[in-house]
Amino acid sequence: MRAVVVSQWGGPEVLIETELDRPEPGLGEILVRVHAAGVNPVDWKTRASGALIPWGPVPMVGWDVSGTVEAVGPGVTLYRAGDEVYGMPRFPEQAGGYAEYVTAPARHFARKPASLDHVQAAALPLAALTAWQALVDAAGVSAGQRVLVHAAAGGVGHLAVQIAKARGAYVIGTASAAKHGLLRELGADEVIDYRTTDFEEVVSGVDIVVDAVGGEYTARSLKVLKPGGHLITLPGPDGIPADTAGVHAAWLLVEPDLGGLREIAALADRGLLRPLVDTVLPLAEAAKAHEIGEQGRTTGKIVLTVV
Repeated sequence: MRAVVVSQWGGPEVLIETELDRPEPGLGEILVRVHAAGVNPVDWKTRASGALIPWGPVPMVGWDVSGTVEAVGPGVTLYRAGDEVYGMPRFPEQAGGYAEYVTAPARHFARKPASLDHVQAAALPLAALTAWQALVDAAGVSAGQRVLVHAAAGGVGHLAVQIAKARGAYVIGTASAAKHGLLRELGADEVIDYRTTDFEEVVSGVDIVVDAVGGEYTARSLKVLKPGGHLITLPGPDGIPADTAGVHAAWLLVEPDLGGLREIAALADRGLLRPLVDTVLPLAEAAKAHEIGEQGRTTGKIVLTVV
C-alpha cells in the first residue's frame, strides 16, 4: 500500500511516500481503506521531534481518517465490509493515518455522518472529539452557560463554537477580525479581535473556557471564570498556575471515543455541526500540508485525499 512515513525527525521534507505491506486486522479490529486523512497540529509536532508518541518500527503520523471497512477481525460485530466509517484510531499511539489502509480496534471508529463526504468527515474526529470531551465530558456544558473559545476559527475552535451553541450556551470566541463574520455564521454570539483587545478586559462571568492557544492565555483565562468555572487547556499543562482555587483547571488529551463520535455524527446530520475544510491536497503532498499548517493561518482543517 502507499503510505507517507517519517524518514527522520525534522521539517516537512522528512515526510516521504513509500510502499508498505498492507496491515491485517487482529482480534477486535477492523481494516479500513482510507479515503481521506485529516491533518492536525499534533502531526507536525510529533514529526518534528518524535515526542510523546509510542512509535512503531516505521514512524508514521496521522490519526484522522474516513473510509470504508475492507475487512473485520475475529470478534467484531459492529461493522462489516463495505460500511463507511470515520474515526481517530489508536491515539496517542501510532496509527499511520497517512496511508491507503489502517487497522485499529473497531470501537475507535463510528459510522460516517451520512450528510458528509469523506473529506469533510476526515476533518472531524480528532478536533471534534477534543471539543466534545472538553465541553461535554470535562466541563458539562449546559444551556444558558457562557463559554469562551480561544482560537475560535481554528481546527478545534470552530467545532467547539458549534458544539457549545448546539447545547444552548452563549458563545464568545477570540479570532482575528477577518474571521468574525464566519464565526457569527457558525453561531458565535460575541467575537473578540485578539490583536486589538485583551479578552480579559471585556469578558467576565464565564462558565467554561476552551483554551487551544496555551502559554500566557491559560493564566489570563482564569481571570474571566466565575467561581466553580472550568478551564480546559489543550496544548499542555505547563501554563496552568499552581493556585487555581475556586475554579477547575485541567489539561485534556483527547482519546478514542465511540460514543463521542456517534454524538458528533448526529450533530452533523442534523445540520448543527459543519466542519470547515481550508485546504485539500493529495496524499503525496503531505509535506506541503504540514508547511501550510505550521504557518498557523488556516481556518478549519487541512485534509489529504488518499483514494
